[in-house]
Amino acid sequence: MAAHQAAGKTESASVPAPAETALPKAWEPQAVEAELYQKWVDAGYFTADPKSEKPGFSIVLPPPNVTGSLHMGHALDHTLMDALCRRKRMQGFEVLWLPGMDHAGIATQMVVEKQLDAADTSRRELGREKFVERVWEWKAESGGTILEQMRRIGDGVDWSRERFTLDDGLSRAVQTIFKKLYDAGLIYRAERLVNWSPVLQTAISDIEVKHEEVDGELVSLRYGSLDDDEPHVIVATTRVETMLGDTAVAVHPDDERYRHLIGTTVYHPITGREIPIIADDYVDPAFGSGAVKITPAHDPNDFEMGMRHDLPMPTIMDERARIAHTGTEFDGMDRFEARVKIRERLAAEGRVVAEKRPYVHSVGHSERSGEVIEPRLSKQWWVKVENLAKMAGDAVRDGDTVIHPKSQEPRWFAWVDDMHDWCISRQLWWGHRIPIWYGPDGDVVCVGPDETAPEGYVQDTDVLDTWFSSGLWPFSTMGWPASTPELDKFYPTSVLVTGYDILFFWVARMMMFGRFVAEEDATTIAGKVPFHDVFLHGLVRDEFGRKMSKSRGNGIDPLDWVNRFGADALRFTLARGANPGSDLPIGEDHAQAARNFATKLFNATRFALMNGAEPGALPEFSALTDADRWILDRLEEVRAEVDSAFDRYEFGKACEALYHFAWDEFCDWYLELAKVQVNDEQYAESTRAVLGNVLDTLLRLLHPVIPFVTETLWTQLTGGESVVIAEWPEALRVPGDARAAQRIADAQHLITEIRRFRSDQGLRPGQKVPARITGTGAADLAGFESHVASLAKLTPAGDDFVASASIEVRTSRTTLTVELDTSGTIDLEAEKRRLSKDLAAAEKELAQTSAKLGNDAFLAKAPDHVVEKIRTRQRIAEEEVERIGARLTALGGA
Repeated sequence: MAAHQAAGKTESASVPAPAETALPKAWEPQAVEAELYQKWVDAGYFTADPKSEKPGFSIVLPPPNVTGSLHMGHALDHTLMDALCRRKRMQGFEVLWLPGMDHAGIATQMVVEKQLDAADTSRRELGREKFVERVWEWKAESGGTILEQMRRIGDGVDWSRERFTLDDGLSRAVQTIFKKLYDAGLIYRAERLVNWSPVLQTAISDIEVKHEEVDGELVSLRYGSLDDDEPHVIVATTRVETMLGDTAVAVHPDDERYRHLIGTTVYHPITGREIPIIADDYVDPAFGSGAVKITPAHDPNDFEMGMRHDLPMPTIMDERARIAHTGTEFDGMDRFEARVKIRERLAAEGRVVAEKRPYVHSVGHSERSGEVIEPRLSKQWWVKVENLAKMAGDAVRDGDTVIHPKSQEPRWFAWVDDMHDWCISRQLWWGHRIPIWYGPDGDVVCVGPDETAPEGYVQDTDVLDTWFSSGLWPFSTMGWPASTPELDKFYPTSVLVTGYDILFFWVARMMMFGRFVAEEDATTIAGKVPFHDVFLHGLVRDEFGRKMSKSRGNGIDPLDWVNRFGADALRFTLARGANPGSDLPIGEDHAQAARNFATKLFNATRFALMNGAEPGALPEFSALTDADRWILDRLEEVRAEVDSAFDRYEFGKACEALYHFAWDEFCDWYLELAKVQVNDEQYAESTRAVLGNVLDTLLRLLHPVIPFVTETLWTQLTGGESVVIAEWPEALRVPGDARAAQRIADAQHLITEIRRFRSDQGLRPGQKVPARITGTGAADLAGFESHVASLAKLTPAGDDFVASASIEVRTSRTTLTVELDTSGTIDLEAEKRRLSKDLAAAEKELAQTSAKLGNDAFLAKAPDHVVEKIRTRQRIAEEEVERIGARLTALGGA
């Protein structure tokens, strides 16, 4: 059996000592981020040139509210968009990432109204003109906090093209498309049911309504005669007060209990009117009594039934949700007060048949002001969406726009194929005022941007829904309705990045307007759609998978993470968890891990620079070691994997590939192997070249996601101006070497097993021990002797070598025996005490995890990922108990 010494060549005295580097000793992101970002802006790296001959790539930033501040959802959006833009810029595209803000009608008006209230005045005392001036003043002083926060996380947007949904250009676009839609018969005014906010006194959109489970009441009431022998019906309601607006009672046409009553009338116990009993398939005969009261002006389903049966629709509440116009003693009462008083009167009359409290049901609340929304019949302006929605659906069906992931397509079609007309008017003062003017004899005029209303005409007092102007965002921000170089170069935009939760509310509106304008104005806007790709990411959740909310107190301020861990750590945490359509749970541990990754990268580059690493021409393939060939081969595989993942918007996969290559392969293995090679004259120069080239490529691949640390390191490594404008890595022209990869894998396995054995023997990590490696395949280690010795902390076996311990290691070609002389290196009793302490801790962990997993109540309530985490802890504890127990046995027990 051939023998082989573990120690390798001695270090050459002619190898230079480590060089100095301009990098500081530690990575401190807070010290450099602001300066680096301003350098990029001042250099004009983010400013798009529409006259450039480069191919265009464009994204318009989903406009945050002027009242808003950066939350984790924004941070995710912005990180992914910035990563796409930075990569495309490096790939040679002319990139436009256009920023801006939304005027946020309701939210902004509320902010200023609260200020006026604190000053003991109101908007109505100021008047419309003065109030709007006051809001503009607030915007100039306090609006746009989020724009400064965008700089903190490194958003590479074109600040020279910043837009606002109420600026002159966008206002012109709004007025233009309103008139186009109006002239085409697609905008009309009608009395329909809306979400009404009694606090804000305006209609609000569906997205501004949040549904909450509340403890209400279900009251069963008797309509008709109190005599059981006379006609009567029992109805159940959670909103007793709405009975003042009842105009019918409905039953299912096939319900035998009520068939004889269909077409008759029944006495209303409050108003005294006779109301009809109608038949409608909507009624569920199995719910309650099978009869329902119909209040068309205050319930969406009742409204639809009222339309089908041509029922009267009296509105019984005013703008503040007080009972009005009923002619009863309840007029003037708040709706909730009236609910109690009406129930008390009916109970006194013997008409309350049953009451169920609490009755848990879902109730819509205003997201802005918090009160219960009142469905209310109101005269509003509407967009007729049938044809527009079909065009939006066809854009995806025809492949003009591709939704990523494809699994979200059914949700898209479900919305656009069943879309209801869109209420676009709001009873506010801050916003785009509806360009409709009223004249004598009911004359109505829609005024375009270059037109004026006839003298004496009065403009509509309402403003447009904020989503109306943001629906124009992809092309209005580039100058439409004018023909501009930006539209020629950058429209349609390349991709829209947003959360799947606003797919309908915003994306559908942009698609409808984009398709409509393309058909109406093909000379100005080229392209059928506003964006080629729609990438839908999931929601950011806390580490337990719960939705972040103020009520839970589990929200995370992204700027807090920036301050503590750096912007790169925030960005890498978010990008690493982002894959199409999937939610991403994050916690502080993730941010700390990302910060550690940046530090690891920094330290690796600093080591490489101190050892003369320099990118440039690689040596001839024959001059490279197996380690060099292996790391270059892996780098090319990772580069291709990252490119493919970015192209598919699989940010998480790209980040995972880069993380594990950088940490597990480059830092943990190649750098350690390189430490040996740079001290060998034969390989020092080629090793420095490989180090430099691998780092150059790796930093460029990582730059889109972690721009600050990569800029700092890449400029020091290469002397280049900025990695922002560096070329995206192309395929390496280095042939793969499967034999080198296998030899490295064998060496890694051997070193890992020796390290594990050393640990089990209780040897200190840096403690060197004499060793000898034998076996028929020992010759396969040729060239790796010094690597194994250095990384496994072994010294040559001398003439008096006596092995005190040994292990067998199976490689791809053979089995090796590693003999070590550990005599005199271990305090046996101290080692026993240490192992006994570790064993007790492992046994305690095993007992605790086993108890939890044996608790059926815990398993029923705990989320799946929490249970899996405990199972993993249990498995590790079992392995530790077995390993430590075996080691103690080998040492002779406790």
